[in-house]
Amino acid sequence: MSLVIVGTMAFDAIETPFGKTDKIIGGSGVYAAYTAAHHTMDIQQVSIVGYDFPKEEMEQLSSRGVNVDGVEIVADKKSFFWSGKYHMDMNTRDTLVTDLNVLADFNPVLPETYRNAEFVMLGNLAPKTQQSVIEQMHERPRLIIMDTMNFWMNTAMNDLKVVLGMVDALLINDSEARELSGEFSIVKAAKKIMTMGPKYVIIKKGEHGALLFHDDGVFYAPALPLEDVFDPTGAGDTFAGGFIGHIARTKDVSFENMKTAIIVGSAMASFCVEKFGPQRLKEITRDDISKRIAEFVDLVSFDIALV
Repeated sequence: MSLVIVGTMAFDAIETPFGKTDKIIGGSGVYAAYTAAHHTMDIQQVSIVGYDFPKEEMEQLSSRGVNVDGVEIVADKKSFFWSGKYHMDMNTRDTLVTDLNVLADFNPVLPETYRNAEFVMLGNLAPKTQQSVIEQMHERPRLIIMDTMNFWMNTAMNDLKVVLGMVDALLINDSEARELSGEFSIVKAAKKIMTMGPKYVIIKKGEHGALLFHDDGVFYAPALPLEDVFDPTGAGDTFAGGFIGHIARTKDVSFENMKTAIIVGSAMASFCVEKFGPQRLKEITRDDISKRIAEFVDLVSFDIALV
């Protein structure tokens, strides 16, 4: 059975305190697909691009086991473009340009071969778009995970609540969790969000790691301290791709296995930030990933004598 990834395939122009790029490949779907492809091969991509999206990028994705039959190519419009500038702390940024282009008309139609997927990852898109994808599935997938953001909470809250009732897991950051729930405490926020539908809530805290909530269970994964962080763009989508990629590979949706998936996602995100765009995700090997995961294990493992 397969994994459907729904997300943007786009161009980014990024400036950080450590460098600047012109247009490079980006988008939530790109980061998630390259990441998940390190863990599972049967990936079915759903997105929309313009005439300017590089053919060689499509070919690279295909060569890694990503089926791009669900990527719509619009012959007379440009691809989605985003430009941003990060501050010195790398946790805050200013959006300089957002050109929706083809994304303004995104109404995904899943190929028939996609509609029996066992796992679905819904990138940060309009809730109505996310809902449409779920409703096109022939049978309910074993696990549906979605991402969202403050913008949809402010402009489409009713639609968002509908989708929350249709998914198994929600992936958001701490400020978004507080806004969605109206609770300042992250624990209270997660519990309130779980009453909206998701059985699992994953709260990202950037350089401070991530939290996984399920019923009364909580799991915390730290972020790996890195000497060099060049570009945090796409780190959250990479985390999501690593998480769902591990779940799709193991076909185990238990809370215990999700703990491992959190570590895998965190490890993959730590690679993403080491270079601009998804370049680092294209370079790493299984051996690199295994060593990085081992670093995470060492980071949180210790022996203690209780007295």
